[in-house]
Amino acid sequence: MWLSFKKFIKYFFLVFFILFIGFIAFNFDAAVYGFRQAKGQLKIIFNTRPVKEVMEDKTFPDSLKKRIELIQEIKRFAVDSLGLNLSENYTTFYDQHHKPILWVMTACEPFELKAKKWRFPIVGAFSYKGYFEKELADKEITELKKQGFDTQLNEVSAWSTLGYLKDPILSSMLYYSDARLAALIIHELTHGTLFVKNNLEFNENLADFIGEYGAIRFLAYKHGKDSGELKKYELSKKFGDSYTEHLIRGAKLLDSLYRNFNKNLTITQKTSEKFDLIQKIMASTDTLMKGEMQSLRKNRNRTSEVNNAYFIGYLTYQSKQNQFEEEFRTKFNQDFKKYLAYLKKAYPSSIVF
Repeated sequence: MWLSFKKFIKYFFLVFFILFIGFIAFNFDAAVYGFRQAKGQLKIIFNTRPVKEVMEDKTFPDSLKKRIELIQEIKRFAVDSLGLNLSENYTTFYDQHHKPILWVMTACEPFELKAKKWRFPIVGAFSYKGYFEKELADKEITELKKQGFDTQLNEVSAWSTLGYLKDPILSSMLYYSDARLAALIIHELTHGTLFVKNNLEFNENLADFIGEYGAIRFLAYKHGKDSGELKKYELSKKFGDSYTEHLIRGAKLLDSLYRNFNKNLTITQKTSEKFDLIQKIMASTDTLMKGEMQSLRKNRNRTSEVNNAYFIGYLTYQSKQNQFEEEFRTKFNQDFKKYLAYLKKAYPSSIVF
């Protein structure tokens, strides 16, 4: 019996090893990417400090301690007033030393509004990849461009590990306005509450909707319904919504252009028609809201940088927010906790932490 058991253990580990090697062989790129992601995450985790320790540090500026306190207040509000899941997120602090730490890359077909997707075991498919090392992101961007893809690379202000790890407070967050900070924290906490596998569009639209709705409620709670902070955020949101709707209309024009291309056009001719239309779409943003608040466009991409991947970003993150808004108001009478409970039940395949 003992020899048989030893043989069983031996064969078990042999089979496990073979299966493991097979998995790596068939998922090599995903395995390398996962390793790099884990390495980047661990580097941050091993260099975080407990918030309590930071708050007791006499050398840490009092003005920044107040911002940390505000983050904790936003988190409590999100849990108590909105019903988002309680977690250990934002109980640690990571000092970026004024340096970016994560970039997100997206890619899209050159003559079709179709995002490139990367598939990963367990977590599913995503139409973006994150990099803790910009050189690696730049390298893959270069390769994708050679393959003909439109690409975008953006610095990330925060991310969610969906409950697998403690998401830290990043030092850059401490310099955000109350409104931006509230929207950001509530957005990320939404991912940790409800996440539908293989449905990035649903996840990001929902998190954006809840983040913006939650920010408005928090500002009203914190500063008052007639406060300057709330009015400024609502005006900024109004412009942002107008800009998004304009780009979504523009995306439809691009889609129509691509679908009706003359079959005899060369790649050069298609590219010329494509960027002529993109230039017209972006130039007409000056008319939004009768030309008001054009200063808000300073941080928007310039026309020369806009391509299909830029439009895909808006389609992915914000094209369906109106559907959530309408459902929330008409079916649930703006009772957010009831709406969130409904969403959890309506998506049984969700990964809920």
